Amino acid sequence: MKLFNRTNITWLILIILTFVLLEIGVTTGFTSPVMQQTLVTIMINIMLAVGLNLIVGFSGQLALGHAGFMAIGAYATGIMTRQSPNFISFILSVLAGAVIAGIVAFIVGYPTLRLKGDYLAIATLGVAEIIRVAILNMEGLTNGAAGLSGIPIYLMNWRTATVFTVIVVIFVLNYIRSSRGRATIAVREDEIATESLGINTTKMKVAAFVIGAMAAAVAGSVHATNLGVINPSQFGFDRSIDVLITVVFGGIGSITGSIVAGFILGILNLYLQQFGALRMIIYAIALIGIMIFKPSGLLGGREFSLSTLLGREEDRPGFIKSLKKKD
Repeated sequence: MKLFNRTNITWLILIILTFVLLEIGVTTGFTSPVMQQTLVTIMINIMLAVGLNLIVGFSGQLALGHAGFMAIGAYATGIMTRQSPNFISFILSVLAGAVIAGIVAFIVGYPTLRLKGDYLAIATLGVAEIIRVAILNMEGLTNGAAGLSGIPIYLMNWRTATVFTVIVVIFVLNYIRSSRGRATIAVREDEIATESLGINTTKMKVAAFVIGAMAAAVAGSVHATNLGVINPSQFGFDRSIDVLITVVFGGIGSITGSIVAGFILGILNLYLQQFGALRMIIYAIALIGIMIFKPSGLLGGREFSLSTLLGREEDRPGFIKSLKKKD
């Protein structure tokens, strides 16, 4: 695949234009601090959803332990930036968190991903709980249940969060479009047939699991520096379910859907805050309505492609359908 083809250049131009428009909005005061904070939260949710969608939507593995890997990234960044509060330390902490999460995912994923369906979901949920309990008991390093405070929040803003999100999304998309990504999709479609072709199905599933875990760790690092305070209760079962809701809402097997769902749910949460205790009820009703009238999610398994708008078809995995209408 060419790095500087027409499609990639067009995507780059769109990203730069969006970034410039947001910058103008901040400079002119049109984009309020609340909106900037909401944008950071949206970016965190997009990274989490894209990573989980790689596992659930593209490799076909139901995993419920995403919050555990997010916690690894958050605590790696919290510990390192408190000791050395500068941007270089922050970048190193993001890398360290992603690597640690990847190693943990590989260690637990190799035996766990041999399971399927509900058994795999329960096993990955147990892994997340093990990580949370380990953080609780490592008081000398993580400060136990009290968590970490004093994490430098000036290291994070909407610009930095957007850059990390773009990197994560591009990395995942390139993996999906690679030969390994296609093999992973084949595993999801028919594991037995894929294995008969000589493809190591366990290896493909573990690779997707590791990359998804690393994406969650990056989101955790952004989360830590955005709030400035973290504790184990932030990374419980409900956090994993929130990410899964975003994936299902956008469409399982659609990266575009995860991005769109991240924006919609983030903005919905912002405007529902004025309803106080009724916020979660209205939020739940909205989600139920979408699932009733659009059970496959907003985009289903489809992807929006600039190649369609540019008048040419792009080489893509066979199961992913563009939004172009068939004649």
